Amino acid sequence: MNKKIAVARLSIISNSVLIILKLAAGLISGSVSIISEAIHSFMDLLAAVIAFFSVRISDRPADSKHPYGHGKFENISGVVEAILIFVAAIWIIYEAIKKLLQPGEIESLQIGFIVMMISATVNFFVSRKLYKVAKETDSIALEADALHLKTDIYTSLGVAVGLLLIWFTGFHLLDPIIAILVAMLILKESFMLFRRAYGPLLDTALSENEVRIIKQIVDAKCSEKFTYHHFRTRRAGTYKYVDFHLNVPSEMTVKEAHDFCDAIEVDIKKSIDFIEVTIHVEYT
Repeated sequence: MNKKIAVARLSIISNSVLIILKLAAGLISGSVSIISEAIHSFMDLLAAVIAFFSVRISDRPADSKHPYGHGKFENISGVVEAILIFVAAIWIIYEAIKKLLQPGEIESLQIGFIVMMISATVNFFVSRKLYKVAKETDSIALEADALHLKTDIYTSLGVAVGLLLIWFTGFHLLDPIIAILVAMLILKESFMLFRRAYGPLLDTALSENEVRIIKQIVDAKCSEKFTYHHFRTRRAGTYKYVDFHLNVPSEMTVKEAHDFCDAIEVDIKKSIDFIEVTIHVEYT
C-alpha cells in the first residue's frame, strides 16, 4: 500500500475514535471546552478524509487533461481544510460566548480529564507519524493533517489543565474561557495553513533555499561558454518544477548539448526530490 495513503487512513481511524470519546465526555459533563475539542476532532477527521483522497488523486500520473500531473489536488485540499478549521473556530467561539452569558456547573470532570489526556497521547504519536511521512514524500496534504493533530495536542492539554483548575477552584467560567482560547489557536492554525496551501495554486516559486541549490548546481556545470536565463520554478502539491533557457556554444553538437543538459538534470534531481527539470537549449 502507498505509504501516504496508509498513514492518511491511520489518521481517519484515530480521529473517528477520539470524536466518539470527546463527544461522549462533553455531553456527560456539559463542558463546552470538551465539546469544542470534539468539534475540533471532527474537523480533523474531515481534513484526514480530504487528505486521504487528495494524496490518492495527486499521485496519479499525468494524462491528456492534466499534462502536468495532479499534484495541485493536495493544495486544493489544504485550502478546503483551512476553511473548515476557520468555520469550526467561529462556531466554538459562538458556543463559548453563550456559555459565558448563561454559565452552568460542569459534572464528571475526571472523565473529561482522562479523555483529554488520551486524545493528546494518541494525537502525539499519529501526528509524529504523519510529519515523518509528509517530510519523506513532501506532501502538503499530510503536512496539513499533521498540523491539525499537533494543534489538537496543545488544545487537549489546555482543556485538561483547565478541567483540573475547575476541579480545584470551583471556578466554572474557566470552561468557556478555555474554549475561546482553543478557538483562537485554531484560527491561527487555519490562517497559516491557508497561506501555505494557497500559494502554489498561483504557481508560487520554490523556497529560496531550493532555488539557491538549483542555481548552484547549474552555475557549477556552466563555464564562461554557457549562460542561462528565463529561470522559473513552481510547485504543485508534492511535485516541483524548474525550467530555464541554456545558451550553449554554436560549435556544440545536438547530442553534446543533450548530454550536457542531462548531466545538469541528474544533479538537480539528486539534490531535490520530486522535481521535474525542463531545459530549453539555445545556440549562441
